[in-house]
Amino acid sequence: MSIKVPSPIKLKKDMSRLDLTMAGLGAIIGSGWLFGVLYAANDAGPAAVIAWLIGGVAVALIALVYAELSGMLPQSGGIARYPHFTHGSLTGFMMGWAAFIAYTTVPAIEAEAVIQYSQHYISIFANSKTNSFIAEAILMVLFYAINAFGVKAFAKTNTIVTMIKFIMPSATILIFLFAAGHWGNYTIKMAPAAKVPGGFAPFGVAGILKAVGLSGIVYSFLGFRQAVDLAGEAKNPQRDVPRAILMAVGIAIVLYTLLQVVFIAGIAPSALAKGWAALNFTGPFAQVASALGLGWLATLLYADAVLSPAGTGNVYLASTARVLYALGNNKYLPAPFRKLNERTAVPAVGLLVTLIFGIAALAPFPTWSSLVGVISSATVLTYMIGPISITVLRKTHPEANRPFRLGGLNIVAPLAFVIGTMVIYWTGWAIDWKLIVAVLAGAAVYAAAASGKNSTLNKVDSASFKSAIWLIVYLLAILAMTYFGSATFGAQYNHGKGLIHYPLDLVIVAALALAFYYWGVASGRKTEDGIAALKQITDDQLASGV
Repeated sequence: MSIKVPSPIKLKKDMSRLDLTMAGLGAIIGSGWLFGVLYAANDAGPAAVIAWLIGGVAVALIALVYAELSGMLPQSGGIARYPHFTHGSLTGFMMGWAAFIAYTTVPAIEAEAVIQYSQHYISIFANSKTNSFIAEAILMVLFYAINAFGVKAFAKTNTIVTMIKFIMPSATILIFLFAAGHWGNYTIKMAPAAKVPGGFAPFGVAGILKAVGLSGIVYSFLGFRQAVDLAGEAKNPQRDVPRAILMAVGIAIVLYTLLQVVFIAGIAPSALAKGWAALNFTGPFAQVASALGLGWLATLLYADAVLSPAGTGNVYLASTARVLYALGNNKYLPAPFRKLNERTAVPAVGLLVTLIFGIAALAPFPTWSSLVGVISSATVLTYMIGPISITVLRKTHPEANRPFRLGGLNIVAPLAFVIGTMVIYWTGWAIDWKLIVAVLAGAAVYAAAASGKNSTLNKVDSASFKSAIWLIVYLLAILAMTYFGSATFGAQYNHGKGLIHYPLDLVIVAALALAFYYWGVASGRKTEDGIAALKQITDDQLASGV
């Protein structure tokens, strides 16, 4: 059935290309650069540099897909809208629900990062979980307040904050290049008594791949999607959104890779006496700067550790509310979610729900590292539909205007799907089973609620169910692989020994991913809502004279 948004209030198109780019960079330059370099070094040693490049390329491939999708169909909360347009209600809900799980916890993790770094100069946070929780909750309320003033206030605030945020990591790279003299760390051999591996890749290729999924690498890059979710509020979305996406990802790959390069060289060899896995800092860059005699830089880093994550948390609160708005427009959620505030034209209910769920997420995940794997896997899962949706839309709507047209789609799309599936697998059973069960359980609850006699939700008809079978089986297949796969990536079978050993497990995962990619494409179809959305884009262009 065709969906019509009942509210006469429209989103305000106040965001420029600079605002969109800064929304992406503002989300990318957050806690990832403050903590990710340490956890990547724990998992991969000096080869963490390679892990950042792999993660960057993986996300870049997905970003290219969304550059075309967002130019063709700029939608507020686009991550949740595209699967609805190509596969119907059940697939759309599952991806939207996974997006909500991923998005709503990010403001919480950024608030945690602020407080974790603040322990250096505010001791009450180091000694009391209650004090930390209260401070983190207050930060969340501050994010909410900024967003409640409207997208223009949000955009201008974020653009200024992001410009300031960009200075600190850039300056850190330049200063460390000259001050960090421990370049021998890249090939350091550990003392035999330590009984720990050394060299450039102490934990082998498996350690590098594990770092991509678990250490915060993928998490750090995923901020590019902000331009996608805010496309409905862009002044010229078809021109500016694709450019903003590609610019944000390109800058991020260079920035994060160089940060890892200089961090490795800045660590005193004595700190590596027990190996890379035992390396531990509460404020990685700041503590390494102090050890190098750069106390003034450490002071600035501790100050920036408040600004960077706080800015990112603010961005994600905005995008999460847009995802809920999109789910409301899809009629997966009740009518209040698709209403906009009369004065500010922001999805007020979505903002409030995001705040409540974000504060709730602080309780079960008390540290940055305990939450980052969940977010990475959940977010990549939501991106998996992108390569499939773009291919379906090329077949069902070949005539649609595409300001950015991705070349080599037949190669890039399946490759992006395969690499994304790998990232989910590398994250491991301990995280993936919770995520997949949550997505499938949510889908069951939604289908049951929508089937009610008086329900106003978008029902799961036979066509939508048929188009979603591939996704349900895909999730179950990934769940099985994480359980029976390799012990290297946390398989639980046979008391943690696994059944399909590394690297054969990677071959099987890649083959499965390719099979499901083509099954997912074959399951796509032309939907009434997809047709209506494209028509609306055309009508808007004619009305504005574009």
